[in-house]
Amino acid sequence: MFTRPVSLQARLMAAVIGFVSLILVIVAIITSATLGRNLEDRLGEQLAGYSNTTKQWVAASEPVAALTGTPLSAESVLIGQRVPVGLLLAVQQPNRAATGVIVTTDGGRALNSAELRELSRALRDADSATVSLSSGSYLVTISQTHDGTTVLTGLSRVDIQRTLGSLFTVIALATLGGLLLLALTTALTISMGLRPLRAVAATATRVAGQPLDRGEVSITERVPEYEADPRTEVGRVGAALNTLLDHVDSSLAARQRNEERMRRFVADASHELRTPLASIRGYSELSLKAIRQAEQADADQGARTLENTTSALERIQAQSLRMTRLVEDLLLLARLDEGRELVSRELDLAQLAVEALTDAQPTAADHAWELDVPEEPVMLLGDAGRLHQVLANLLANARTHTPAGTTITLSLAIESGTAVLRVHDDGPGIDPQVRDELFARFARGDASRARQTGGTGLGLAIAKAIVEGHGGTIDVTSAPGDTTFTVRLPLETAPQQTVPEEFPPPPPPAPPAQ
Repeated sequence: MFTRPVSLQARLMAAVIGFVSLILVIVAIITSATLGRNLEDRLGEQLAGYSNTTKQWVAASEPVAALTGTPLSAESVLIGQRVPVGLLLAVQQPNRAATGVIVTTDGGRALNSAELRELSRALRDADSATVSLSSGSYLVTISQTHDGTTVLTGLSRVDIQRTLGSLFTVIALATLGGLLLLALTTALTISMGLRPLRAVAATATRVAGQPLDRGEVSITERVPEYEADPRTEVGRVGAALNTLLDHVDSSLAARQRNEERMRRFVADASHELRTPLASIRGYSELSLKAIRQAEQADADQGARTLENTTSALERIQAQSLRMTRLVEDLLLLARLDEGRELVSRELDLAQLAVEALTDAQPTAADHAWELDVPEEPVMLLGDAGRLHQVLANLLANARTHTPAGTTITLSLAIESGTAVLRVHDDGPGIDPQVRDELFARFARGDASRARQTGGTGLGLAIAKAIVEGHGGTIDVTSAPGDTTFTVRLPLETAPQQTVPEEFPPPPPPAPPAQ
C-alpha cells in the first residue's frame, strides 16, 4: 500500500514539535514528581507534629467522651494548637471499640465503621500510610499512649492534590501555547530556509520547459543571487545549479558551433568535390565526342582528335588526383581523431627541420629562407613522415600567404624539456577575423578558392591533429610584420605504435597548400 508523500517542511515541523513535546512532557513529569514529593514531605512533618499533640491530648483526657460528646471542629484547640481543617483523629482504648472524627470546615464528622476498618487495615503493617476514604485521601500515622491507647492521626491531602492539579493545568496550558508558538515560528523559519530550494525547483522547471534539442539555444534562467548564497547549505544548492546551468549553456553553445562548423564542413567538402567531378564529367564527354568524330574523320583530323583526347584525359587525371588528395586528407583527419595513423620511432627533429626547409626552398625562390637549429641532434619519439608533413604545411602556408621578398625563418630550440619549432615570417600578418578559426577544417586565410591562395583549408587542421597526436600543442601569434606558428613537442613522447628499425619510415605525403 502506497502512502502519500509528505513534504520536507511537514516532516521537519513534525520532528521538531514531536521532540519538543516529548521534552516538555518529561520536564512536566519530573517537576510534578519533585513538587509532589516535597509537598508530601512537608505534610509528613506537619503530621508528625500533630501526632504528638493528639497523643498528649488523648493521654490527658477521656478521648472517647471527647470525640463523641463534643466533636472536634476548626474552632477546637488541642494543647494550645488550633485544630486544622482536614485533621483525622481516631482512638481505640483497650477492650473498647474504636471511634474517630474528621475535622471539616463546618464542624466535625464521625468516622463510620467502614472507614475505621480501612484505617486499621492500612496501618496493620506500617506506622504511616496513605488512605483513601469517602471524604478524600489522607496521610495517616499510628502511635500509642503509655496506657496502651492506640491513636491514629491523619491530615488531608486535598491541598497537595489541588496544588498538583493547578500545576498540571498551568503546565498543560503553557505547553499547548508554547507548542502553537513553536509551530508558527518553525513554519516561518523552515519556509524561509527552504525558499532557495523552491527557487531552485522553479528555475529547474523553467529550464526543463525550454526546447534544448534543436536550433540555437541559450539558457538564461538562473537562481537569483540572494537565493544562491554559498555560505549556507541550501544556498550552495542554488549556486551549484547556477554552475551547472552555466556549463550546460556553454556546452549547448559549443554544440551549436560544432553543428554550424559541420554544416560548413559538408558544404565546403561538397564544393571541393563538385569541381573535380564536374571537370571529370566534362572532359569525359569531350573525349567521347572526340572519339566519335575520329571514327568519321580523315587522318589529319584524327591526329588532332587524338591530341585533344590525350589532353582531356590528362585533365581528368589531374582532377582525379586533386579529388583523391582531398579525400585522403579527410580520411587522415578522421583517423587522427580516432588516435590512429601515427607510427612512432626515434627521430632527429633537427635533421627533419633541415630536410623540410630544403624541400620548401625551391618552391619559392623569391622568398628569403633562414634556418636556426642546434648543432646537436634533438631526439624524440614520433612519426617522422607526419611531423615532416606538419613542417611542410607550415612552410607552404607561410610561402603562399606572403608576398615576394618575405623572410621565412624555421627555428628549433629546447625549452623546459620540450622541443619548440617556430615558423616565423615578416609578411602582412593574419586577419584577426580568421585567426581564432585558423586551425579549423576548411578555414582559409583567403576567402577565394584559388589553388594559389585559397587552398582547401585542411593544411593547418591536419598539422594541429598530428601535433596533438604526439602530445604537443600548436598556436599562432600574428601582427603586421611578425607572424609566428609555434609547435611544442614533449621530448618523451610515448609511441602509439612501435615498428622495428629495419622498416623504413613511410614517405611523407605531398603537403596540401592551405
